[in-house]
Amino acid sequence: MFIYDVHAHVFPDKIALKAAQSIGDFYSLHMDCDGTVNQLIDSARQNGINRMCIYSVALNVHAMQSINSFIGSQLQAHPDLFTGMAAIHPDCPDFDALIEQVRAQGFKGFKIHPDMQKFALDEKRVMDMFAAIEGKMPIVIHTGDSRYNYSHPSQMKHVLDAFPRLVCVCAHLGGWSEWDDAYKLLADYENVYVDTSSSLYAMTPEHAAQIIRHYSRERVMFGTDYPMWDAREELARIAAVPLTDDERERIMGLNALELLG
Repeated sequence: MFIYDVHAHVFPDKIALKAAQSIGDFYSLHMDCDGTVNQLIDSARQNGINRMCIYSVALNVHAMQSINSFIGSQLQAHPDLFTGMAAIHPDCPDFDALIEQVRAQGFKGFKIHPDMQKFALDEKRVMDMFAAIEGKMPIVIHTGDSRYNYSHPSQMKHVLDAFPRLVCVCAHLGGWSEWDDAYKLLADYENVYVDTSSSLYAMTPEHAAQIIRHYSRERVMFGTDYPMWDAREELARIAAVPLTDDERERIMGLNALELLG
């Protein structure tokens, strides 16, 4: 079975551990891994993962270039292993130029994390960003965090209503810590995909299966959220979810191959 991890954060070696720890601090969770590319590659080999989608988040507009340069270099170094999503920020002065640039670098889409970047999904400057990329490239969106009012599934719904051609991967089964709200609000949108990252640890396998089936087997993808979790842990968690063979094959790799290549 082809295994595609669609949710992995990586950082340059000199800042990786500090960056990983800052993510752990943000969520008050222990980080299993150090955030380096080498550790991610070793983990993939040890656990039979065939392909991974990597990215990082631009906490401000000035960080986009360095992040995209680093991630782009990893796509060139490991073309058979990595797919990449580019960093984007709503304060970017020229979205069209950014789209052209990241396409040339081999990126497949974009990644945002509203709660860390501190903007609401449905505020005007963010909606302008979505308008610029609608129909051009997909975007991975961290959705859900009950502590803030940046990425609630209801805000994501506003985006989807406004941009029906915007292909979105709503991470963490549609809404971290707000999973049931998420499927009730988002599952009927055919342009919404979700990944399993940082979700299975918080629910029973049976509950996970129920949520997955609300989205349908064609729109759910496996993700580890490296460096938050070790791949072995996440593979064990998804293995425990009661799925049919066809559901499992699609979730573990086929859906991501069709969406991202």
